[in-house]
Amino acid sequence: MKKVIKTAVYDDELRLEAYRFDGIMQPFPNHFHEYYVIGLVEKGERCLSCRDQEYTIRAGDLFLFNPGDNHACSQTDGGTFSYRSINISKEIISELSMEITGRKKLPGFSPTVIRDREAVCCFRTLHGLIMENSREFRKEENLLLLLALLIRRYGQPFDEYVPECREEIESACAFMETHYSEHISLEQICRHSGLSRSTLLRAFTRSKGVTPYCYLENIRIGAAKKLLEQGTAPVDAALMTGFSDQSHFTNYFSRFIGIAPGVYRDIFTMKEKTGGRLHE
Repeated sequence: MKKVIKTAVYDDELRLEAYRFDGIMQPFPNHFHEYYVIGLVEKGERCLSCRDQEYTIRAGDLFLFNPGDNHACSQTDGGTFSYRSINISKEIISELSMEITGRKKLPGFSPTVIRDREAVCCFRTLHGLIMENSREFRKEENLLLLLALLIRRYGQPFDEYVPECREEIESACAFMETHYSEHISLEQICRHSGLSRSTLLRAFTRSKGVTPYCYLENIRIGAAKKLLEQGTAPVDAALMTGFSDQSHFTNYFSRFIGIAPGVYRDIFTMKEKTGGRLHE
């Protein structure tokens, strides 16, 4: 059996994360991120669902996830899957968008899966420079070129891209984002939003693409990532973000992010020794 190789890098110049997963079979459950993900399929075939649409992704496909895009994927061809990706925060995208377009507005990329040789070439070059820990400005140049190309061809204003949500659903989200570190009940969310349990579940899932509980777990994972980046021990990060125990936390983190919490933390705590590169 081919060995699974997972490489994770944090680039402190570009202020973004880069991943390369080779030979995986791990499915990813329905979830979302608070940041942008740009990825390239290198080998294998998967069924990807995103925003209520299904895609078959193969080698050469680029996928674009906006913040909040619910997505899941699993292997379809019985083989393994290899891909590389970069994660970029909304803050960094906003800064770069200002340089590229002159407007400090977040783009919303569509469609989710594209086949674009020029974009693939630019992405592959950028990702390679990050993995090599390059300090040449060619790396920064390729990031700007890639984003300019994607915004021009596949971008629209993010506030127009994101569908309007009912006020009650936004109230439920705000409650979870404020109280994620506590034990939250469905009844509390219902009282805060003013909806019955059945109405909340139907409306929330239709609006966000995930259930309220899945939304809460994603918020907790996002908060835990920030703590791990600061060097917090996984067991402490688990308790500080509302997970019942470290095992539960490790399970969710590995399923959603693809690597264990301790490995993710070490990207940042050991970057002076390793250049931000870690293998699992």
